[in-house]
Amino acid sequence: MSKMSDRRKDLRPREKLAHKGPAALSDYELLMAIIGSGNAQADVTKIARELLKVLRRDRELRMETVRTVVGVGEAKASEIVASFELAKRYLLESEQPIIDSPEKAVEQLADIRDKKQEYFVCLTLDGANRLIAKRVISIGTLTSSLVHPREVFAEAITDRAASIIVAHNHPSGTPEASEADREVTVRLKEAGELLGIKLIDHIVVTKSSLVQII
Repeated sequence: MSKMSDRRKDLRPREKLAHKGPAALSDYELLMAIIGSGNAQADVTKIARELLKVLRRDRELRMETVRTVVGVGEAKASEIVASFELAKRYLLESEQPIIDSPEKAVEQLADIRDKKQEYFVCLTLDGANRLIAKRVISIGTLTSSLVHPREVFAEAITDRAASIIVAHNHPSGTPEASEADREVTVRLKEAGELLGIKLIDHIVVTKSSLVQII
């Protein structure tokens, strides 16, 4: 197995990147450029090869998997995962909106504002408040038993969301939060604190108004 020191200097990833640009590098070489150097446990070429296997299998690099690669310590794992997360956020920027205000959240709720039944939805967000997904959790009169934290947070955990916003409509048009609305909010907020996924807001919408419960 060849090592980085066996390569001609002009063919080493970082030098190649500087002279020819990132498009000239293979996935393997790009990983080597990110890693930088190996250590006594493994050469950078071996580390990059193992990480590429993980990336092709999982389609992402997570701390728990990156740390299992021989030669990758805690600091290097953090650098690698942070690099991929930053790239992912900017690649998704044009497609996924940033939800940093109630008004922007409500833009995602246009389809439930005039429903004849109550629709309870959850918006999962990443660490930059960028929308990951919007899902209908339940349809029907809102009660604490119908909207269980398990159903709300199951997909948020799968999404690796940093936070969520929940919302539902009032078909009656009443722009006020009910006692049931507040009870559900308290349960979800407490569950989120335990799981490390913050409940940012619970929004009630009608055809022409919105109410924030948090």
